[in-house]
Amino acid sequence: MSDEQPAARPAGEADAVTERERRVTFRDLFSVSEYRAVYLALLVNWLGDYLARAAITVLVYQQTSSVLLSAASFAVSYLPWLVGGPLLAALAERYPYRRVMMISDLIRMFMIALVAIPGLPISLILLVLFLGTLASPPTQAARSAILPLLLTRERVVVALAVNATTIQAAQVVGYFAGATIASALNPRLAIAAVAVAFGLSALIIALGVRHRPAAASRAERSHLLRETGEGFRLVFGHRVLRAIALLVFTLTMFAIVPEGLAAAWAAQGNTDPAQRGIHQGMIMAAAPVGWVIGGLVVSRLASQATRQRLIRPFAVLAPLALVPALAAPRAEVVALLALVSGVAQGGLMPTLQGMFVLALPHGYRARAYGVMQGGMQLMQGGTVLVTGVLADLATIPLVVGLWSVGGVVLMGALAVRWPSPKTFDEAAAAAAASIPPLEAPEPQAHRPAGAHRARPADLAEADEERQQVRPSEPRWRTQPAQPEEARLHPGPAAAPAHGR
Repeated sequence: MSDEQPAARPAGEADAVTERERRVTFRDLFSVSEYRAVYLALLVNWLGDYLARAAITVLVYQQTSSVLLSAASFAVSYLPWLVGGPLLAALAERYPYRRVMMISDLIRMFMIALVAIPGLPISLILLVLFLGTLASPPTQAARSAILPLLLTRERVVVALAVNATTIQAAQVVGYFAGATIASALNPRLAIAAVAVAFGLSALIIALGVRHRPAAASRAERSHLLRETGEGFRLVFGHRVLRAIALLVFTLTMFAIVPEGLAAAWAAQGNTDPAQRGIHQGMIMAAAPVGWVIGGLVVSRLASQATRQRLIRPFAVLAPLALVPALAAPRAEVVALLALVSGVAQGGLMPTLQGMFVLALPHGYRARAYGVMQGGMQLMQGGTVLVTGVLADLATIPLVVGLWSVGGVVLMGALAVRWPSPKTFDEAAAAAAASIPPLEAPEPQAHRPAGAHRARPADLAEADEERQQVRPSEPRWRTQPAQPEEARLHPGPAAAPAHGR
């Protein structure tokens, strides 16, 4: 990934430059065997996750006939990110990413299998669900953090777009399959299938991803709360990461509104329950469908330079598309507006995610992921709550329309202050220099004949040797003479000795 060097490069690095100059195809991406394993595990994981949410809500409702308890079983899946997501994500930095993903999947497999036991009290079901979902932040953080170790720079951006689009599609399929199997057959059958899915995900990771040492050695560890705080300081203390975080959080605040108010919106002036259900489904599904369209089209057809140029217009378009809600249009038109907004989100978010991951120094990716994901969950929940309160005081079209006008103003202000592409390139180059050569991605198509991948034992031995010469404190904390931003995110002058 050191494709910024102007001097003569080894063959693999020259190939990386060539890759930047052309569009990375899905074939390029899936030619990396370890990414195929991570992607397949992600697909199985998220299908199981959404299927479980749908099936468990059906199970709880069948046992209690309580809408409140059924909704509570669904809401439990969001609690870990709200009550301790960044702290849990920081755990992924302390252990090898492969091990974190495997153990997290096995924990969820065991917990979901418990839910399938007949006669389990509802209170115990909710407790088991909560304990099982505590494994979600570490595995998601580890999956995000490992990508730059598997893929070259351009492939990381495309991979994040493919992953995010897959999650959106898995949401639709998982909810539909879970509700159908649970209602038509038996909810416990669907829940048992989810347990098998998590076990399969762990097996895929075990067989398809090689061992790598933990991002943080024992000598670099401190108190978990302190490590989590370092993640917050990194994200909000560095210009590039802060700019991306503010744009993502703001986008989340305005993109979630139609989905959050869809049920009440569809019920306004509509006395037919069946038609209300159809309208609600259209409004809720429109944004994810648009997300998939935007994500696939932009990531597949647009070059890196084009994707960066689209950030400003897409940022403004996402809330702007919802401003016509002021006219109180029909549900079909509302769904169309949400679809357009979803396309802008799908074209924007993977690019921002890719830039964010590439700008993170090695050893901080999981913690930074926890900060971002926790912030997004908080923004989504808070926005739905606030707009719901406002909708009780005024009409939903007026609330959504004016809220979106505010979004256009705020996103426009962020777009004006958006850093230049050169600034992002410099941040990505500094982050690439922080990756130890032993853990750097190797261009798959140009591996020399006869070259063999290092064995896990070799990697562990090399890591022990590397840890012997490491300072007892993380690099950016042992250089007090440097400015805060330079210590949080080492620039080229502060790059470690083993930087590429």
